[in-house]
Amino acid sequence: MIMNYALAGKWAVVTGADGGIGIEFCRALARRGCSLVMVSVTVDPLRRAAIDIENTFGVKAIPLTLDLTDQSAVSILAAFLSTKDVEADFVVNNAGIFSFRELVDTPDEKINCFIDLHVRATTMLSLYFARRFKQRGSGRILNMSSMSCWMPMPGLAMYASTKAYIRVFTRSLHYELKDYGATATVAAPGGIATSLFGLPDHLMRLAVAIGAVEKPDRFAEKAVKAMLKGKKQYINGFINRLAIFFVGITPTWVRMQVKRRLLDKGITK
Repeated sequence: MIMNYALAGKWAVVTGADGGIGIEFCRALARRGCSLVMVSVTVDPLRRAAIDIENTFGVKAIPLTLDLTDQSAVSILAAFLSTKDVEADFVVNNAGIFSFRELVDTPDEKINCFIDLHVRATTMLSLYFARRFKQRGSGRILNMSSMSCWMPMPGLAMYASTKAYIRVFTRSLHYELKDYGATATVAAPGGIATSLFGLPDHLMRLAVAIGAVEKPDRFAEKAVKAMLKGKKQYINGFINRLAIFFVGITPTWVRMQVKRRLLDKGITK
């Protein structure tokens, strides 16, 4: 493991930090000497992840168990940072959920969770830190969208539409902050090898082997580099960037086959 300490003395807030891409974001930042406030809705997994980061990289890693769908989440986080005397330099809004089912069959509670977590929480957390970054003239925000934001496909209505919101919101915020020395970067990855999509292990290994998905540590490292450089957007891989065009021209009959072969056969989550 190579430590470069480029971010020694800096602090980052990372949400969804107890596993998956979130813990890899933490590792990519800690490898550079950055201390962390790690946020997740879990308790024990988050605490273990923070201990692992501290022991591995020798930086401070403070866990904060917080439900970001709570209307008071930003106020709670702000008060927590104040009590810890932490002024964040970087923010990674990574927390998210996934569901693959017809919109009309999706419970209202799930729909509300998509809106509260992907839209409201991402917006309010970004704005809280953007205002501070604008005032002091520095700071970086990284928000997680998805390639699905270009995919109006059956079964992905809430996931894709809320991820599309994140992309447009973050791109707009980037232009607003740029004149003040701060930036916002949106990452829109293709498939990432995490538990979010619920693939069996053998299919996940196959997907990684053929390049259909990317390992989370590789993605997180490149996304952090894009954030630190102040890029407005990061999409991993030439194939994914090329796929955006083909997704856009996908005919209706193909989309209907997705519905009939997957959704209508009950392959939902």
